[in-house]
Amino acid sequence: MKKLIFVMSLSALFPVLSIASTLDDVIERGVLRCGVHPSLPGFSIEQSKGQWVGFDVDLCRAVSAAVLGDASKVQYIPLSAKDRFEALTDNKIDLLSRTTTWTFSRDSNLGVNFAAINFFDGQGFMVPKASGINSIKDLDGASICFETATTTEVQLAEYFKHNNLSFESVPVGSATQAHQNYLMKRCDAYTADSSALAARRSIFEEPAAHIILETIISKEPLGPVVRQGDDQWLDIVKWSFNVMLVAEEMKITSTNLDQRGANAQDPLAQGLLGTSEKKLGAMLGLDKKWAYEIVKQVGNYSESFERNLGVKTPLKLERGLNALWNEGGIQYALPFK
Repeated sequence: MKKLIFVMSLSALFPVLSIASTLDDVIERGVLRCGVHPSLPGFSIEQSKGQWVGFDVDLCRAVSAAVLGDASKVQYIPLSAKDRFEALTDNKIDLLSRTTTWTFSRDSNLGVNFAAINFFDGQGFMVPKASGINSIKDLDGASICFETATTTEVQLAEYFKHNNLSFESVPVGSATQAHQNYLMKRCDAYTADSSALAARRSIFEEPAAHIILETIISKEPLGPVVRQGDDQWLDIVKWSFNVMLVAEEMKITSTNLDQRGANAQDPLAQGLLGTSEKKLGAMLGLDKKWAYEIVKQVGNYSESFERNLGVKTPLKLERGLNALWNEGGIQYALPFK
């Protein structure tokens, strides 16, 4: 009993210090620190000093718009595949938005949480069109370039072993090095996420001289990542992404947003646009216009996809699995209820 009283007395004298949340830190700093790919066209690339564009960059901008009311208040921190998780757990970034695959081991062992799947992808192979290689079976005994510290490395070995195929590894520490080795003919093929292959091919001098084989050997659910232990921040990132999806479902865009808001009768639309008493923002600790700012400044999911990855861009990607659930894909927004 005396020990209990002593402990209680100490607790009264030295109260536990409150730990600032990520949201508090970002607001106090006035800038969101976002970890991104150093250079992957369509997803994350620096156009000029400090000016970044891309599909993953748009997610950083969406969170900044929701939290700070300004999509431009982002510090982009380029990270290698090897360093990305450590940068997050060491609090060097607030959010990782870097074509990162959601896996069991990463989710359970690294002290991080995946907030959403913003792009459904799969591992593919690129070869010179003149090589005559038309299938993965044709790669038996071939040399293959890939980036280390990725799911690509493990799945390549597993797939070839399972199918009684052999290959010569040409591993490097970055995607840029891998594609440079491929162009310098230091390997017969280059393997990575199919979207990454399309991104790299888009900046080749002769993109048409290279083909991406049809066979996909893995599931690569890519998405944003946050530190474990801050559920509020996890929710903010998760629902910021879902705002972009639900806006597409409701056909609300950055250009018709104000008109739709003025005439909105749907309770969900009113809640998202901050014109009703439904306090969605307050549930996250955000301003009532948080969702409005996302769509107004960044756009809906379709706008971001088509602007960065779509058929009218150098990548020329179809929506595929990333189309909405009612348009042939598997993307849909979580219910805002």
